[in-house]
Amino acid sequence: MSAANRIWQKKGWLIAGGFFAFGFALVPLYNIACEHVLGIKLEQGAVDADAAAAMVVDESRLVTVQFIANTKSKLPWVFNAEKVSMQVHPGELAEAWFDATNVSERDIVGNAVPSVAPNSASLYFNKTECFCFTEQLLKAGETKRMPVRFIVDPRLPKDISTLTLAYTFLENDIATKKLAESNQAAAPAS
Repeated sequence: MSAANRIWQKKGWLIAGGFFAFGFALVPLYNIACEHVLGIKLEQGAVDADAAAAMVVDESRLVTVQFIANTKSKLPWVFNAEKVSMQVHPGELAEAWFDATNVSERDIVGNAVPSVAPNSASLYFNKTECFCFTEQLLKAGETKRMPVRFIVDPRLPKDISTLTLAYTFLENDIATKKLAESNQAAAPAS
């Protein structure tokens, strides 16, 4: 191989390595852009208990929280919020309940995907407990009541007086398939 070819080969490997490193850098860059530029909270876990306890209730202000419950069209569940909306003081722990019913003749595992509107308010909406943190199994015909406990951060900008918390339930195809396989394996032979 000539010296010129070796130089081009080294350049090619450096470029390929650079693209590979850039691919790994995209995830943290995306997270930074969403949270700090667009004001969208990506982390969906429970708020730290100490952080929740440290919030001071702002009794001079009320915020309306609206609830929307949806399912993907192929999921045979009926899913509803028990209340359409509620008013809360920022900083106080609040609780809302949702009901899901599996109207099919098979056991199904679902996952709820949450979203908060307006997007910038997601930074100030903190869940302490939520059915969206884990998979939900509903047996055929089963109904389940599921809570979400949350705190609206008192630092919510004053111009935001209404938040919308929406959930969309999706069938977890992989978990449902594993469940069906384990049910078949456990069934006694006839």
